[in-house]
This record gives sequence, structure tokens and C-alpha cells, in this order.
Amino acid sequence: MGALPAICGAVAEWSKALAWKVSIRQNRIEGSNPSRSATSRRIRKKEVMQALPSDPPQAAIVVTGKALPEPRADRVYAVERVDRRQIDQSPSHELDQLLKDVPGVQLFRRSDARSGHPTSQGVTLRALGGNASSRALLVLDGVPQSDLAGIRVVRGGGTVANGPGALAGTIEMTSRTDAGVTAEVDGGSRQSLDASGRIAILAGSSVVSLSAQGGRSDGFVPITKGTRGPADERASYREWSGRGRWVAPIGSASELQANLSGFHDKRSRGTDFTENRTNGADASLRLVGRGQRQWSALGYWQWRNLMSSFANVSAGRAVATRVSLQDSVPSHGLGGSFELRPPMPSGIELRLGADGRRTSGETRELFTYVAGQPTRRRLAGGRTWTSGAFAEATAELGKVTLSGGGRLDYWQVGDGHLFEKVITTGAVLRDEHDRKRHGLLPTARGGVLAPMGGGFSLRSAAYLGWRMPTLNELFRPFRAGLDATAANPELDPEMLGGAEAGAEYAHGELRVSLTGFVNRLGHAIANVSLGQGPGVFPGVGFVAAGGVYRQRQNVDVVKVRGIEVSAEWARGPWSVRAGASLTHARMHASGAAAFLDGLRPAQTPKFAGTLALSWERGGKGAQLVLRRVGAQHEDDLNSRTLKGATTIDVYASWPLAKRLLIVARAENITDKLVMAALNGDGSIERATPRTLWIGLRLR
Repeated sequence: MGALPAICGAVAEWSKALAWKVSIRQNRIEGSNPSRSATSRRIRKKEVMQALPSDPPQAAIVVTGKALPEPRADRVYAVERVDRRQIDQSPSHELDQLLKDVPGVQLFRRSDARSGHPTSQGVTLRALGGNASSRALLVLDGVPQSDLAGIRVVRGGGTVANGPGALAGTIEMTSRTDAGVTAEVDGGSRQSLDASGRIAILAGSSVVSLSAQGGRSDGFVPITKGTRGPADERASYREWSGRGRWVAPIGSASELQANLSGFHDKRSRGTDFTENRTNGADASLRLVGRGQRQWSALGYWQWRNLMSSFANVSAGRAVATRVSLQDSVPSHGLGGSFELRPPMPSGIELRLGADGRRTSGETRELFTYVAGQPTRRRLAGGRTWTSGAFAEATAELGKVTLSGGGRLDYWQVGDGHLFEKVITTGAVLRDEHDRKRHGLLPTARGGVLAPMGGGFSLRSAAYLGWRMPTLNELFRPFRAGLDATAANPELDPEMLGGAEAGAEYAHGELRVSLTGFVNRLGHAIANVSLGQGPGVFPGVGFVAAGGVYRQRQNVDVVKVRGIEVSAEWARGPWSVRAGASLTHARMHASGAAAFLDGLRPAQTPKFAGTLALSWERGGKGAQLVLRRVGAQHEDDLNSRTLKGATTIDVYASWPLAKRLLIVARAENITDKLVMAALNGDGSIERATPRTLWIGLRLR
């Protein structure tokens, strides 16, 4: 159940993409007598060739390693792409930071993956935040960034082919397609070291690709200098990941794709007793048919295990003491999917398919510490299951493209349990088993794209989607600073309805896109404040003074309307990229959460924007990235406000040899304070401060 956003968001479709072409060589017929003259050999060769039956030339076998082509349906929706050049010139190697360049993409916390808790990095779009779980469907989650060719972000819910989960949109990543060897080693501030490498080789008509990445750092002190105390220290990290991939042709029009990957991540949150560790492994097998009848069949397995310790910090942040230890949080994901694209008349594409996935997990926790020792043991967990079938059709009627599709899913939550006992006596305090719940839910989307001439086009779309609560939300409590949040096994699935309209201009080197949207998220899962510390609360235990007790609950509705704009211009070695989102979001709540009515969802800024200027020629390159994020509320009560911030990142490269570059990077070069959290004791947690890197890159 640890890092469960990775399981519940990535299990739908996570095989990587690698493109190779294998040419079939014609056998040459040579004369056997080495003493013959060149003329005699040519005459003999001509005679032999004329005597042989004439065979049609053999077509090249193309091994792509990819899924089926991008569906035509995506043309009518708001799609944003991050290309290889943008990835190469990114001042940060962290994938979550790269995604911030896409208008509307938002992480739950401003902290990046190097200092944030691994379960707090949920990603969403279009101001549907306020929860640490992802409301966007993550495809290929966990792929080492050094092996990425590009990222495609499809905004808007209702993605019928990828299964439930794409409330706000889909983030789809693909692997590099070039052959050979690449590597990079970087040293940075605070004794930081990053290293990555990739090798892809041809084995007969098959392709084998191996990649690995690792990093370590002493880290920075997360709490700002003016609000920290003796208990605060550097938040160090150590991590590595590796992946192997085998792609082999099966006949002339289909191929087999096998993947195996694993990772390890260990870090501290900046005080004693806040260490956490995540291990994981993934395996998948996919068959892809590329003939007249296109099809794809995928099966996958995933495993995660989290260890996470939580601490309480005394007044004045003098001493940290452990209050909870989730010593083992194992989870598993298993599933598969099938898609068929049968032959259709020209201009029409039909997609038919089905998929299913099962996730299970359990948190094993020691809590209620007395004199540094745990006095109670908790076991809590369960499983979820979804399965469904879909159909989507797209037709090109002249210059106009129409698309529509839908799916129906069966969902189930079962085996929910909670067991608590006193460690010393074995006395059972709680032994609860939750009722099995299930139901049927629809997903749908439809849209139209109409070119208007002169490079202008208009589009409009509507969608309906839903998301299962993750195992984290259902069964795993967590702590952030002094605050504690309890799980809720009775959570209902979230339901989203939305519509958008957009205009795009694309001519020559310039592309500009403008999209307006409205979303209505029903049964939104939020962390609802229910009490103030000090005190003992159900599901979490003791909460200290200044801390807040919360529980995950369904809120009636979150309504959002907003505008997204993006622009790109490129000429020769120069390119300019800009994007921004402006949103208005409000919660509508009743019952126990009535006090949230009219408030803005937590961790949701009104404005976010990016401006990037880059130059590249002959291995020489430079990029300047300016980012602005507006103010947002730390908590659901809107009582703690995180100020807006503007940061500047820089990248530069210079060739030392034909394939060797020296690379310099700077993150937050002005050392701007980016508030990541505002704790109940008044302490301020910051995101990554100024970080400088220099290294060597082998192309």
C-alpha cells in the first residue's frame, strides 16, 4: 500500500516505448573459385541469378516496441506534449518538476520527490487538488527519466480505453527510440550525486534495452532558518532504479514486449524518527498486432512495500519523538487489458476493448509510544477490484472530426479489516471487518474538431469519469508535521462531469492554444478537519498541541472553472515556450463537512505559469525557465496560506568531444523561498532551495 498512487494510477497501461528498424539483407551469390578474374566472377554471378526463380523482395521487419498508434479521438481534446529536447534541457532531472511545465498540472505538495514524502506526490490537473492521491491517470509511472522520449498529457476525464482513474486527464510517457549508449554523471550542492545510463543492443531481430539510475544527497533542512529548532536536521536521500526490456517480432505484423523493473528509495523528512523507505518491482508482458486488424493484449504485475516513521516535535522544535511506525506496508497490483481496432471504411476508427485490475494491501503499524517504545499494534487493509469494457468511434467527415465513446465498469471494495491490540498483554482492542461494497459506474466522452482555415481550428468536448478510492485513502492513516489524518474504509468513488471548448492557431513556427473548461467533482475525497490537539483520536492515536486531527471523507461537490493557455515558437536553434492556468474552485459541502462550504480546496493555487527560452546548436545549448505559482491554502479550513513564489531555473551544455558534453544546471538559482507547508506550531517547510549541478553527458 506504500506509494499506492503508483499502483492505483499506473497499472492501467505502463509498458515502455522503444523504436528500432531491422533490415533483412539479401544473400549475395559469389563465385567459388578465388583464382577467377573479376570479369569471370561477374559473368558467373549473372548466369546464376538468371537461373534462380524470381522472388518478390522481402519487406523490412519493423520492431517498434510501442503500443498502438495514438487514437484519432485524442485530436478533439486538449493535448500537451513534452518532447525529448525539453527533457534533455530540463534544469531538474526530477519528473515531477518537468511536469510542472504543463499548464494545469499540479502536485499535492510543492516539495519535489527528493524531499517530500513518497505518498504525498499525487498529481492532478485543472484545480481538482486537495488530496495526496492522483486524480490524473499516470501511465508508465516510475520510468527513469533518462530513458524518456516524451510525455503526452491529455487533459479532461472520461478516457475510456485506460480504465477508471482519469478524472482530470491522462499523463502518458514513452521511452526513447534511439540506439546505442547514453550516460550522465552530475555532482551538485550538498554532496549530491546523480548518475544514469542506458544501453540498447540488437540481438538478431530482437532488441534488448537496459537502463539504470541512482542518486544521493545530504539534503537540505526543510524547515526555514527563522522557524526551525534543535530537532531539525538535513533531509538526506538515497535512491536507485533499473529496468530491462526485450522486444521481439512474432511474424511480420506483430511483436512481443517484455519488461522488468525495480526501484529502492530511502529518505528522511528532516528530524529524527521520520525516515521512510520504499521498494518496488514491476513486470509486464504485451503482444501488439499491427496488421490490417490492429490489436494489443497486456498483462502486468506490481509490488510495493513502504516503511514510514512519524514523529512529534516538542515546543520550540527542541526534541523529536516517535509516535508511529508503519514498519511494513506491502501491496500488490495485478491486471490486464485488451484492445482491438478492426478494419473500417476510410476516415473511421473504431476501438473495442476490456480491462481489469486488482489491488490489495495492508498497513502494519506500531503506535501509541510511551518512553520511546510502542504499546499497540495495528493491522489494516483490504482490496479493490475494477473491470470493464469500452467502445470508441472517431469519424472524419470532410474536415470535421467527430468522436464519441463510453465504457461500463464493475467495482468492488472487499476484505476490509482493522485489528488493534496491546503489545504487552495481547488484549484485543479492535477487530473489525468492513462490509463488501460494489456497483456499476459509467465513463464517457465525446467531442468535435473543426478546422476554420488559415491555421485556426475550434474544438469542444464533454466527459464523464470516476475514480476508485486508493488503498491509502481507504485503509492507511498518515501524519504530516503535527497533523494526523485517519483513513476511511467507507469512502465512495469520486464522480466527475465536465466540458471544455478551445481554439488553436498553428502556422509555421508558431502554435497557440486556448481552452476554457468547467468541472463538477461529486463525492470528492478530502482531508476533513475534525479536531484539535492535544488529544487521542480514533484511527491515528495521540495528536499533540498545535496539531489537527483529520479524516478522509467524501465532500458533496467541488466545482471548478478555468482557462488554460499555451504557446510555442521555434525558429532555427531558438525556441520559446509559455503556458499558464487560471482557475476558480469552490467546495460545496454539508453534514459533518458543512464548514467547508464555499471554501477553496486545499493545495490549489489560482494561478500557475511557465515561460521558457531555449537555444541549441551542435551540442551547445542553453535554457532559462521562469515559473510562477500563486498563493494556495495549506489546509481545508483555508486558515493557513502558502505565499506565491517565482523561481528561475537555468541549463547550459557545451561539447568537449564529438559525443561528450559538459552540462551545468541550476534549480531555483535566486534561492527564492517556496513555502511547501505551514505547520500548526508556526514552522514553515520549504521546497528545494538553490541547487547547482555540473556533470558530464555521453550522447
